[in-house]
Amino acid sequence: MTQAKNFAFGEDEKMLRDTARKFLQDHLPTDKLHQLVASDSDPYRDPPCHWDKNLWLQIVELGWSTVIVPEENGGSGMSLVALCALVEEAGRAALPSPFIATAIASLVLRECRTSPANELLQAIASGKTATLASTPKSASWLASDCDVCLVDGTLNGSAYFVQDARKVETLLVQCKTQSGLALYAVPTNSEGVEIIADGIIDLTRDQAHIHLNKVSVSDAQLLSEQACDVLEAAEPGILTLVSADICGAGEWQLQTTVEYMKVREQFDHPLGYFQALKHPLVNVMIMIDQAKSLTYNAACAVDSEPENAAKFARMAKALASEVAAYASNRSIQFHGGIGFTWECFVHLYSKRQKHNQVLYGDAKYQRAKLADLLMGSIA
Repeated sequence: MTQAKNFAFGEDEKMLRDTARKFLQDHLPTDKLHQLVASDSDPYRDPPCHWDKNLWLQIVELGWSTVIVPEENGGSGMSLVALCALVEEAGRAALPSPFIATAIASLVLRECRTSPANELLQAIASGKTATLASTPKSASWLASDCDVCLVDGTLNGSAYFVQDARKVETLLVQCKTQSGLALYAVPTNSEGVEIIADGIIDLTRDQAHIHLNKVSVSDAQLLSEQACDVLEAAEPGILTLVSADICGAGEWQLQTTVEYMKVREQFDHPLGYFQALKHPLVNVMIMIDQAKSLTYNAACAVDSEPENAAKFARMAKALASEVAAYASNRSIQFHGGIGFTWECFVHLYSKRQKHNQVLYGDAKYQRAKLADLLMGSIA
């Protein structure tokens, strides 16, 4: 199969993106976001988990949670390209919600192809939230090592780096069984589930590690008995969504910095007058455009060219991770003294970008994996 023209980004995808952008501009302007997630600057506060549940209900009504869910499971059955358009706008608004975590869980569930997975997809299309709890303490989330074991119908162990764990209703838990690695759906309110918040830099999301102590599960909760294959198949889509979030946040950083340089004066000239500041911002713009092209190329490959999806997704995440670092650095520096303050909105995006930069592997990690794909592992 070959890719469609313009990465299959057509009128439906454009309308979805524009509607999402208008909705978030109206309901979550940056000053409201700052008030929501950054009201407490105490460095010794408990790890926060601030989000607008009413806004999330409106997002569900708009059908965002249905986009990637197949039609036979009650969803819209749209493409990953369409979902990327939504995630990009979520990144532009630094949206604090379980939207991206649930979208990632949906990608995993699509690869399970079992009745319990299809039932959970149908619930997600109706507004249920979920997140992936598959990573051991070693952070090798696609390796054979796993810190959770299934013994006599109960789960015991821990999962780490669980995204938006305190916002969701269901965990997709990877565990060791007698026959290999499996995936189970575990409600967060199950007896024996303990969610311990991690202190992370990103104020717009939360992260946790999950302890499972004799958590009873049934066959009806078994999503897949081939967890490694499922996660490997879903990984290109997961990397692509994180890249889309980075691109959206990067565009906010670029546009906000450009507007500031138009009004802030130094030596009787706006800051934008000086070439030493203009040229780095052009570089930010170029890097974002390159990362967006790679991201939508990867999304289109997942939809129509799966044999190249892993390669293209790692290319996208590698460059997007560099965009996250560079755009954040320039936006803070070019806001001068105010850019380092808590009251300046720039820090919200820089912290989100720092989290995105390393999530599921930074640029160095992705390029090492890409080299293995192209040339074969030399380990």
